Amino acid sequence: MTASLRHSPGARVGASIAVATGLYGMSFGALAVASGLDVWQTCVLSLLLFSGGSQFAFIGVIAGGGSGIAAASAAALLGIRNTVYGMQLNALLHPTGWRRFASAHVTIDESLATSTGQTDPVEQKRGFWVAGLGIFVLWNLFTLVGALAGDALGDPKQWGLDGAAVAAFLALLWPRLRSREAGAIAVACALVTVVAVPFVPAGVPILVAAVVAAAIGWFGSGPRGEGLEPDVEPKREATS
Repeated sequence: MTASLRHSPGARVGASIAVATGLYGMSFGALAVASGLDVWQTCVLSLLLFSGGSQFAFIGVIAGGGSGIAAASAAALLGIRNTVYGMQLNALLHPTGWRRFASAHVTIDESLATSTGQTDPVEQKRGFWVAGLGIFVLWNLFTLVGALAGDALGDPKQWGLDGAAVAAFLALLWPRLRSREAGAIAVACALVTVVAVPFVPAGVPILVAAVVAAAIGWFGSGPRGEGLEPDVEPKREATS
């Protein structure tokens, strides 16, 4: 089995993604502590939530002075996509028994991408598990390392880290804005957030922006998928 994994394209892709993503957990650990969490709270958050975007959104709200409820709500809204991923992977991998619970916990962007990037059903399973479990182990390990390092720095404002959590979340979001529609939604949400900041408590603007994004996605797609789909010029019939 070890030899087959060594030569498995799905496992090799999953392992490389696990290393690259797991190392990023160090920045989360340091920024979480800089946002006001202690080392143990940071580690428990990574163990139980285990979703990079949701985790950075959580500490971003905390760093901005938002309440725990606002932070949890922001993280939950971003985590909804994992439910969609789970349905897709359940149909693809058909996990049974305890694997259903384990697979649900390690269903994230990277494990989904690794699995669906393979054409062979066996490689799909190998890619998913190697990426998912690999990232889980390394992300939590380096979260601890980053949290200990961040705790040793002391007051985050002395190092200019008080706004770093928000910057890290934006850096995580930026590569996903690959289409005009996604960019337009991001701009609309940013404008709504800026307008809402003076009028609502800290942490609430990001929830308002999330509701706006969901509304645009729901009503903009239309009954047949119009609106947010890429504009495609209709093909003209060739004329002689």
